[in-house]
Amino acid sequence: MDVRLTRPAAGSADTTGEAEASGAAGYRPLLFSITYGMTGSVGDAEDIVQDAFLGLARARNAGTVIDDPKAYLTTAVTRLGINYLKSARVRRETYVGDWLPEPVVVPVDGPAERVELADSLTMAFLVLLEALSPVERAVFMLREVFGYGYPEIARTVGKSEVNCRQIFVRARQHVESGRRSGGHHQESPERQAAGAELARQFFEAAAGGDLDALIATLAPDVVFHGDGGGKVPAIAVPVAGRVRVLRFLLGLRRSPRTNGLHLRPAWVNSRPGAVFYGRDGRPLGVVELEVADGAIQTIRSVVNPDKLRHLGPVLDRSGSPQALAARRFRQTRPDTAPEGR
Repeated sequence: MDVRLTRPAAGSADTTGEAEASGAAGYRPLLFSITYGMTGSVGDAEDIVQDAFLGLARARNAGTVIDDPKAYLTTAVTRLGINYLKSARVRRETYVGDWLPEPVVVPVDGPAERVELADSLTMAFLVLLEALSPVERAVFMLREVFGYGYPEIARTVGKSEVNCRQIFVRARQHVESGRRSGGHHQESPERQAAGAELARQFFEAAAGGDLDALIATLAPDVVFHGDGGGKVPAIAVPVAGRVRVLRFLLGLRRSPRTNGLHLRPAWVNSRPGAVFYGRDGRPLGVVELEVADGAIQTIRSVVNPDKLRHLGPVLDRSGSPQALAARRFRQTRPDTAPEGR
């Protein structure tokens, strides 16, 4: 599976193993989903989940009785996520071009099981959540996506139940006002199959330069979003409208930068898409398609190499691997642990 849910730090394997051996390991998928929904970053979500397990192990080793490990871990990752967002907000305000979350990828022809990630955490939904404050995002996520009750949410974020209800209403209004199409609902198997077939037609038409077939897959008001993060060539602003998107896609096909690329169909944040690879098999970009009413409404492309590292060694635009790790964009980890750790 493409998403690694653990990244043990040096010397931490023993204490983390103790926490997981105690029966808490089954909460990892939930914790990852919560944290990824908070951060939009696969790598940082993994790190935060790991920190929460280390905190649980250390607390137990110190003699603290943890009656409800799930509640403890959920509180830990949520509060670490809030701290993370507070430190990341300024950087995202100055982000070059569109900001898109790191893609969570499951190959269509890969393992039969799907990644254990909440189906509602699509790219569109995560982008909408960027309009919320860190606490609003936590409350909204826990209530809307994971179905937590207000008493649980209040204990998790350290607010009163009345305050959490008010925060949720305010957050929902912000999210609904920014919604374009699609949504954060879980799609039926039938809709998923139809979306996958439309994605197949789209990628085949784009690769072959079949203009008529390509037009047939796009909605009249389709929008293309690209995230290069200022690290690699990418559009600075979204491209809107079928004609403009079509010209842009055909221009990409003729570009020397795309010579020798091949794609692998995939589920991207539970939506149809593909991963593009260079000549030597290194990931170059991920595309997610938002499908509604039998047409592609939105295309989201992530080519920022920093957001592709969890998929494998990245490739630069010249076609040769480069040492991007030295200048990898990694958010500064919060110095303070969440309350109640």
